[in-house]
Amino acid sequence: MKLEVFNASGAGTGREVELPESIFGIEPNEHAVYLAVKAHLANKRQGTHKAKERGEVAGSTKKLHRQKGTGGSRKGDIKNPIFRGGGRIFGPRPRNYRQRLNKKVARLARASVLTSRLNDGAIKVVENLSFDAPRTKEYINFLNGFELQNDKVLLVTGEYDQNVYLSSRNLPKAKVTAVSELSTYDLMNATTILFAEGAIEKLKETFA
Repeated sequence: MKLEVFNASGAGTGREVELPESIFGIEPNEHAVYLAVKAHLANKRQGTHKAKERGEVAGSTKKLHRQKGTGGSRKGDIKNPIFRGGGRIFGPRPRNYRQRLNKKVARLARASVLTSRLNDGAIKVVENLSFDAPRTKEYINFLNGFELQNDKVLLVTGEYDQNVYLSSRNLPKAKVTAVSELSTYDLMNATTILFAEGAIEKLKETFA
């Protein structure tokens, strides 16, 4: 399976790169993708939510009025959850939402998404991109060459490139990631995925 390689201006170079069948030509496993995305979203949660319960709100513990003879219901202290300003019943507490995912399942999920996105025509291969300094305008020109200025674009590089990353950071629909940080969620969330040539080789090593 081969794909044409484009340059930074969006023009074809006349060269092709071989995509491994073990990554881009498998039978997609939807359940593995579901597990990977679910774990990714769960791991992003901070889990710092907290509500004060009856024993934690400020207030007197004195009984509001005598038990009988008032014509009203029985009442304890002002921190009772039925009163405004009282404690919350079974409120949220800090917890860890992190989910662990088997490495083989994670690899299967990424390969499943890569196969599906390739079949949809959402994957392109570009020459390795590099900037002398962080410049958002240059990255915008790079996207304009592929007519992707209005799309969610994921650029996958072989190694982390700080200048390329910083050039794209201010663009809300653009994301740059290295192969080592590539997630199933990022692949699913992007409209178009651009792979640098070096990323293809790095991807082969990762899945090997």
